[in-house]
Amino acid sequence: MSDAEWAVVRPLLPMPGWLRGRGGHPEAYCHRTMLDAVRYLVDNGTKWRAIPADFPPWDRVYAFFRRWRDHGLVKEFHDRLRSRIRERNGRNTEPTAGVIDSQSVKADAVVGADSRGFDGGKLINGRKRHVVVDTLGLLLGVMVTAADTGDRAAARVLLGQVADVHHRLELVWADGGYTGSLVEHCLTALALVLAIVKRSDNMRGFVVLPKRWIVERLFAHLMRTRRLARDYERRTTSAEAMIYWSMTLLMTRRLARLHPQSA
Repeated sequence: MSDAEWAVVRPLLPMPGWLRGRGGHPEAYCHRTMLDAVRYLVDNGTKWRAIPADFPPWDRVYAFFRRWRDHGLVKEFHDRLRSRIRERNGRNTEPTAGVIDSQSVKADAVVGADSRGFDGGKLINGRKRHVVVDTLGLLLGVMVTAADTGDRAAARVLLGQVADVHHRLELVWADGGYTGSLVEHCLTALALVLAIVKRSDNMRGFVVLPKRWIVERLFAHLMRTRRLARDYERRTTSAEAMIYWSMTLLMTRRLARLHPQSA
């Protein structure tokens, strides 16, 4: 990352326990080096063992990734960046509206049969990424499942998780795949209005639909991140962590552009 990005990122990093007097050994490598290594892997799609020698040994980088994944540190870091961007754009840190959608992607051979499936609509054998974003296109929640998992079934779980964290969320836009009992469930159980944005039957070709383009823009960003062009992760938690890391790439660059004087 650039110096401008690091100036923005450094105050938002989770503080290690040993710095707070909670025991443990000081880390052998600085956070900036480790962040650069993980970001390089996510952005360029390389294998763990193929991380360039300019970075720390691959097993140390993977241990850093695994620790941040298992302890929720990457999500904490991601959420702090998102709050900072919303503040810089004159928004409240907690959103009141969002958009939900899913994306099916092919899975690599390392993905086991227990977490992969066949999406008959998209004709894809792999996994499905269910996401909720705010109106700026920033990620609020993600859940990775087998590709044969229904959108409505996954949305019940994901929207419940997002609503528990973002208490000001009142409205979520969705496409026609989320109709049915889910609309009533969101209203009664989650106090959320699920607004369905349907495509008209007489539309032909590509048409930008209100609000739904916001989440499609996020999917476009994920597909430009080479590690996410296909699902290479054995565990769905790793696949979700990779998505959070990809979004940190986008947000740190955006914050650095908003405040170039911090370089």
